[in-house]
Amino acid sequence: MSEALIIGAGPAGLMAAERLAASGVAVTLAEAKPSPARKFLMAGKSGLNLTKDEPFEAFLAQFGAAQAELAPMLRGFGPEAVQDWARGLGQPLFTGSTGRVFPEAMKASPLLRAWLARLEGAGVRLERRWRWTGWDGETCRIETPEGPRVLRPRATILACGGASWARLGSDGAWAGWVEGTAPFRPANMGFAVSWSDHMRRHFGTPVKGCALQAGDQLSRGEFVISERGIEGGGIYALSAAMRDGAPLTIDLAPDLSLEDLRARLARPRGKQSLANHLRRTLRLDPVKQALLMEFARPLPEDLAPRVKALAVSHDGPRPMDEAISTAGGLRFDALDEGLMLRDRPGTFAAGEMLDWEAPTGGYLLTACLATGRWAGDAAARYLAG
Repeated sequence: MSEALIIGAGPAGLMAAERLAASGVAVTLAEAKPSPARKFLMAGKSGLNLTKDEPFEAFLAQFGAAQAELAPMLRGFGPEAVQDWARGLGQPLFTGSTGRVFPEAMKASPLLRAWLARLEGAGVRLERRWRWTGWDGETCRIETPEGPRVLRPRATILACGGASWARLGSDGAWAGWVEGTAPFRPANMGFAVSWSDHMRRHFGTPVKGCALQAGDQLSRGEFVISERGIEGGGIYALSAAMRDGAPLTIDLAPDLSLEDLRARLARPRGKQSLANHLRRTLRLDPVKQALLMEFARPLPEDLAPRVKALAVSHDGPRPMDEAISTAGGLRFDALDEGLMLRDRPGTFAAGEMLDWEAPTGGYLLTACLATGRWAGDAAARYLAG
């Protein structure tokens, strides 16, 4: 029988397995899907953003209300440590102009293959299609292809993920079996917009060179007009504030002051159409003009303030299963300082199933690795103690 059972073979679970195996613990890793780390692989399809190379305090600030709880874990395994770890798996890295760190291969699959090979060499046993279905007293119930099993490991680490992208394994079903959870909410998600017909020709078009604001949160990232609404990095950076009720405004000309805009708009228009006038004087491209017409009509005589702070109405977040990540989950007050469940000694938790959120850009993955490492080390100390 394994000394430790880890439920969930995403980044947090794999990192916990690595730490336990390094301590000489026999580890069984139970993954509900036919293959491990499916969400990790999906995230890497457009370029695996491992972490963000920036000063630690700026990095930590991105975790909002969970900063105090996550600080020791991120200090123990932060951006520099993540980079060293990836290089140790044979993955050369590069840092982009914004500080985001990527493998040179840009994919998650080479790193995952090397990681799984190292875990196998360390004796970690990966069991696929093993789905945890809750507890029976002190034991774990597991559904397997060969039928139900009941396991009683000396230590258990839950790394079950959040409640988005259920088809990849994170369905949040575990919340019904664990005490001390906060309701799930979407994070890093798009927002639904009921577009008028004139916006159809802009579906799929990226909007660049804007400044977005929701509450006290600012973003200069680009976003995309889609049939469903607005999405993309610029929106994800503000999504928590927008979800919690902050209105969204967009500065369509962030490099011009209000006075500059008024002076340019006051230039003689002649026989030009308004579209040509806006293009020539403000350099507003067609998609920015379309947004202006969508949300600023009827156009006021003084158009400059609308260009600087275009109020964008929306119908709320897209469904949670479409979100990149989720807020909510297992509250930190239900855990001790080693991420062990207070009401179930010997059971630890890590990764996105904990109640924290952060924007995209390397923060999510780094915290999953850091909490998995922290839980793995704590479980090893528990077993040794």
